[in-house]
Amino acid sequence: MYYKRVLVLIISLMTLGLIAHFPEAAAETREGHLVTEERALMGTRVLIKVFGDDRSRIDQAIRAGFAEVVRLEKLMSNFIPESELSRINQNAGRVPVPVSRELFNLIRKAIDYSKLTDGAFDLSFASVGKLWNFRAGVVPSTEAVRERLHLVDHKKIRLDESTSSIFLTHSGMEIGPGGIGKGYVMDRTMAVLKKHGIHNAMVMAGGDTLIRGKKGNEAWKVGLRDPNKKNGILAVLPLKDEAISTSGDYERFFMKDGVRYHHILDTKTGFPARLCRSVTILAPDATTSDALSTSVFVLGPEKGLALINRIDSVDAIIVGPQGKIHLSSGLTALDLKSINKNEE
Repeated sequence: MYYKRVLVLIISLMTLGLIAHFPEAAAETREGHLVTEERALMGTRVLIKVFGDDRSRIDQAIRAGFAEVVRLEKLMSNFIPESELSRINQNAGRVPVPVSRELFNLIRKAIDYSKLTDGAFDLSFASVGKLWNFRAGVVPSTEAVRERLHLVDHKKIRLDESTSSIFLTHSGMEIGPGGIGKGYVMDRTMAVLKKHGIHNAMVMAGGDTLIRGKKGNEAWKVGLRDPNKKNGILAVLPLKDEAISTSGDYERFFMKDGVRYHHILDTKTGFPARLCRSVTILAPDATTSDALSTSVFVLGPEKGLALINRIDSVDAIIVGPQGKIHLSSGLTALDLKSINKNEE
């Protein structure tokens, strides 16, 4: 682990002030410029914050960063029919599809995470995920899910290194970037910022944040949402050169007949995973934190912590179904007893 991190717990949102989840306008300080820009991309809000002393360079870097997000969305969105990923799905059960080396390597990495998590993470979840409509509040029938559940299997995604091609072996199979795509986009965006001479920045998309350097003389700070309190904050973390991703049942959900249906699906059942309320992963890069936050949410506190404690430089904060906080071995709390009031 990097070090024993201390979670600074706070009582309410009012004590926190401005943190990463609350965009700031462009500002000039004694140390330099803090510039924030936000755009609607990848079905969410993407935010780039940069701190530096050259405003012209900052603006140029931010434009290049967003251009990279747009490029990658066109490459791997399953909502764009012409994307490489869509072509893989369109040819499921028919023929292998040659793709760019970039997408090939990302899918290979995703399959590695499937193996690491014993299938809790699986790109082919899209085969069942398409049955759900969270905007309209549609719950698919058990029969419909059961009919497609056999298509959720990373072993049925065939990779040919020699031709850089991907083949989905069964008709009706689909893969989607959810659970790893946003993290990869943030890693690439940060690389573009660095190429433009930026060393102090934050990139955010949905529940994922990547941080490099500092905000002037201060560390960047990220607030963790309390899944049990609307607009409440569970903790605030000062971070440097690290990625943090949160998966929670409060992000995309609907209520029906008194049941909360959220978007993080258990790959074994095809229905929402129920062993966690939220999972936050801290890792060296956003691709890792994104994939593992989804995986641990499905695995639950016991199996999830066992997995995280085996991986160097990765930590987890898990909120169980009854509100109990579980921390990986690299984390400490100022008062663990006080945040574990709700025993499960």
